[in-house]
Amino acid sequence: MTSNLLVQLLINGLIVGTLYGVVAMCFVLIYKSTQVVNFAQGEFLLIGAWACWWMVVEAALPFWLAFPLTFAFMMAFGVILQMVVLRPLIGEPIISVIMVTIGLSIFFQAVTKWIFGADVQPFPEIFPVKSVDVFGLQVQPAYLMSLVVSLLIMAGFAWFFKYSRMGLAMRATAFNQQVAQSLGISVKAVFAMAWAISAMVSALAGVVVGIVNGVSGALSFFGIKVFPAVIVGGLDSVIGAIVGGLIIGVLENMAEYVDGQWLQLGNLYSVAPFYVLIVILMIKPYGLFGTKNIERV
Repeated sequence: MTSNLLVQLLINGLIVGTLYGVVAMCFVLIYKSTQVVNFAQGEFLLIGAWACWWMVVEAALPFWLAFPLTFAFMMAFGVILQMVVLRPLIGEPIISVIMVTIGLSIFFQAVTKWIFGADVQPFPEIFPVKSVDVFGLQVQPAYLMSLVVSLLIMAGFAWFFKYSRMGLAMRATAFNQQVAQSLGISVKAVFAMAWAISAMVSALAGVVVGIVNGVSGALSFFGIKVFPAVIVGGLDSVIGAIVGGLIIGVLENMAEYVDGQWLQLGNLYSVAPFYVLIVILMIKPYGLFGTKNIERV
């Protein structure tokens, strides 16, 4: 282990952390709008990756065209899912909706394995080079692409919530659904848009991870890996999602360095974020930027 490797892992952690932050924002977006934690978020990544893979491999579309088409497909998928499955559950107990998202997770896993099989399917060569030299460090082009797109999405989120009509409607709905409805805001449209954006943005992470590691059912575990970032930042904070994603991304890579240098446990990279999750829940149950809810009994 050298200092160069430490810097390499730190840079990789920041790049992957931006990807975690984007997916964490999807968790936050749905939670703020509907008060529901979407346990099928990882399957959104999986479906987006399979959709892009099919367009590139089976339909023989160039990646520059398949990538935005995947976004459009996932946005439509999110709207249809919300209208057909989740809209009838409006007014039902939150736990019922959460259980439905768990059921959707299992269902999507089964369907994708039935259609595409259980084997890992690699993407064809998308970029002309294997790695790019960035200040003396070797970074895969897919991660650089994800970094640029993730930063654009984060900037887009900031503008969307602050200035756009739908963004303001989402903020109002998150604050109080009944008040928002009395002001003429369509809560159903807000819910549909939240799920559409969540599905579309999740596809970015799915495609990037699919390009690097291949596409398979294991890709949906990415959604579980992002969950510690959501809790660390705060379940209802967009800024917290970004910060939490960066923290978890760097933590994973630093854990890999420490494990390889001294501890030799072999799995610290995978479990370290969940150790932090437990500690955060013990110290700051609402996360670093989450809103404290005080209930009087």
